[in-house]
Amino acid sequence: MATTGATNSLVTIDYDIPEWFNMATMLVDRHVTEGRGQNPAIYYEDRVLSYADLLAAVNRVGNVLHVAGVGREERVVLLMADCPEFVATYVAAMKIGAVPLPINTALDTGDLTYCLADSCATTLVVDFDFLPSVQAIRSQLPELAHIAVRTSGPGQTVPAGYIDFNSAVERASSELQAARTHRDDPSYWLYSSGTTGKSKGVIHLHEDMVFCVGRWLDAVGMPGAGELHYSASKLPFSYGLVNSLYAPLMAGASVVLVAPPSRPQLVADTIARYHPARFYSTPALFNMLLHEDEAGTIQLDTSSLRYCVSAGEALPPAIYEHWHERFGLELLDGIGSTENGYIYIQNLPGKSRAGMSGQLLPGYAVELRDENGMAVPEGEDGELYLRSPSTAIGYWRKREQTKETFCGNWLKTGDRYERAADDYLRYLGRADDMFKTNGQWVSPLEVEDALLRHDAVADAAVIGALDADGLVKPKAFVVLKSQFSASDELIGALQDHCKELLAPDYYKYPRMISFSIDLPKNANNKKQRFRLRGQ
Repeated sequence: MATTGATNSLVTIDYDIPEWFNMATMLVDRHVTEGRGQNPAIYYEDRVLSYADLLAAVNRVGNVLHVAGVGREERVVLLMADCPEFVATYVAAMKIGAVPLPINTALDTGDLTYCLADSCATTLVVDFDFLPSVQAIRSQLPELAHIAVRTSGPGQTVPAGYIDFNSAVERASSELQAARTHRDDPSYWLYSSGTTGKSKGVIHLHEDMVFCVGRWLDAVGMPGAGELHYSASKLPFSYGLVNSLYAPLMAGASVVLVAPPSRPQLVADTIARYHPARFYSTPALFNMLLHEDEAGTIQLDTSSLRYCVSAGEALPPAIYEHWHERFGLELLDGIGSTENGYIYIQNLPGKSRAGMSGQLLPGYAVELRDENGMAVPEGEDGELYLRSPSTAIGYWRKREQTKETFCGNWLKTGDRYERAADDYLRYLGRADDMFKTNGQWVSPLEVEDALLRHDAVADAAVIGALDADGLVKPKAFVVLKSQFSASDELIGALQDHCKELLAPDYYKYPRMISFSIDLPKNANNKKQRFRLRGQ
């Protein structure tokens, strides 16, 4: 499918945000007002929605929410696969002054109950496929007054007691005035996908995303109208939400949405069908795409791609180098957070460096601090603190964690960094993942990268574990490629391989190696090393 679209002049971002501001109008309404209404906004299966189509859909959904009685700042939870109706519902909630709250569709009923109850959500829009989970817990959610069910296939009938989303939207008016919201009003929430503990509700304001998304677009390169974005990371996650909603819509570009989970074959098929220019994914999926393309189980055509952006967790240099060697494309690694809204340290096109998170984007400030919160001397590593206009205002109902993380004008990221040449920043790992052996700090990422450079290794995770003498030593959990088998000989070979690559810091090589079928990861493909430590 050709997706060149219109070629209007590039959209610019105005950072001078008026006091009364509704983010929905920047994402959708202004493109119609400024003459881009017929430009393609969303590609989904065989459908193409223009910006005028999207505006009408947003307004219809907003009117449905109005009729249901959804009030200002009430949470509207989205339990939906990636689709145009997700985007329309999300933007519509903001447009009427409510607060959209996307939820990971893979949550079990316990975590789903927690998010719905903790957020005090009054309204839920749910895909029919996920309705059984909601029905199982509805009696535990007395505040959940409105449940709208979106159907998407034959034989799907909305049961009594639920709003038929499709029919209600079809009947609703396509005209809707945006609510008069303040730039400091809550705009959206996300539950952090984090690597430890219970998820935390992160509260963002209407003005936040103008800065963090705009600065990223300006730095990486503002796309032209019709330039197609494709994100393997899904909309309920901060990374996917910007990739597939905020960034393309703010720029007046286009996005392809795909409902099923992002598996290598589906990703390859999607790129072949739509020919996107920008592809966003996580290191884990880039790694899988490489292995399967080399094995011949998929055929990955990267000829349309101009940018490949990696985030979600640090990109091992081995994967960067392997991707560049095979496809001739840079992997633009970056780091962001739900608390900031998006990426704030980024490798830029033509300037990427393996093993680096990149450079700080304009408008941000960072400090490296020690465990007492004091700035470390030049040349030393430390925990990264971020100052940003887009930082969230805090966590919902988590006062102590809010005070711990949001320190005045600074955000305590929990990430350990060191400065390299030319103001590049090197990620050393989460502060709680690093450990000492032989009195020296060890970054799991460095040892994992060494393991990934061995021909037998498909994936790896490293933790600090007690040896027979009760001392902390590196322990590796290794996933082998299909053509290799676990053995004592292979353990020795992997250890020798790491000693050679990590020299002279030989003490970092894994003293213990366990072979695993898979590694524990959260729904956004971040390794959960705390689960390995718990074993």
